[in-house]
Amino acid sequence: MWDLKDKKALVTGGSKGIGKAVVSELLELGAEVIFTARDGKVVSQVVEEFKQQGHFVHGLMADVASVDHRFRVAKWIEEHWGKLDILVNNAGINIRKPSSDYLVEEYRNVLEIDLIAPFEFCRELRELLEKSGRASIVNVASVAGLTDVQTGAPYGMAKAGLIQLTRNLACEWAALNIRVNSVSPWFTQTPATSAVLSNPERLNKIVSRTPVGRIARDEEIAAAITFLSMDKASFITGHNLVVDGGATVKGL
Repeated sequence: MWDLKDKKALVTGGSKGIGKAVVSELLELGAEVIFTARDGKVVSQVVEEFKQQGHFVHGLMADVASVDHRFRVAKWIEEHWGKLDILVNNAGINIRKPSSDYLVEEYRNVLEIDLIAPFEFCRELRELLEKSGRASIVNVASVAGLTDVQTGAPYGMAKAGLIQLTRNLACEWAALNIRVNSVSPWFTQTPATSAVLSNPERLNKIVSRTPVGRIARDEEIAAAITFLSMDKASFITGHNLVVDGGATVKGL
């Protein structure tokens, strides 16, 4: 039963980093997957890349912040599958600045993509998830939603909100047989963190705060997300799984 055969899964922001690693893991375990990304050319490239590896995956160009694009994704799932077993709200952005320096449109964009879009996707896909009978939502949050890690206030605000959304929906939708959990990664080697981790001083500071003494790999975060997506995790809901190499429990 440690597989995802016959499961239908949607991964937002699935063309790179943690999202792409989640797509790969779900495919390896037998799920049928559709992923979204904002760049249509990149979507086609990733679909072809997985094809070369022997996996068939669906890719759809979509901006999660767009009402029309979210509707198009939901319509595709309804027409092709008629249900949804797994929703991984992974798409996200960040703009790192001192709080006083953000333009209104900048911080609103972070909140729109990182918090509002996952909430709307959950709402818009609820009926399709309910039809699964054993559905799982996994929201990709962050340690930044628990404590300050110098990523910028709007990002931390959004991820904290995403963790609380997880708790609320877990209670509200349990009767619908929809589990809702979140995963909060620590610094992970992805394109989104490359600028931060390329700074030797910053990298050393991060690693020194991490008991296991290194940066996470994207597949390590994907493994946690995939586990929570399985029926094997059927009694886990409303949980925020911190995947941080021990960083948040480190004192001296």
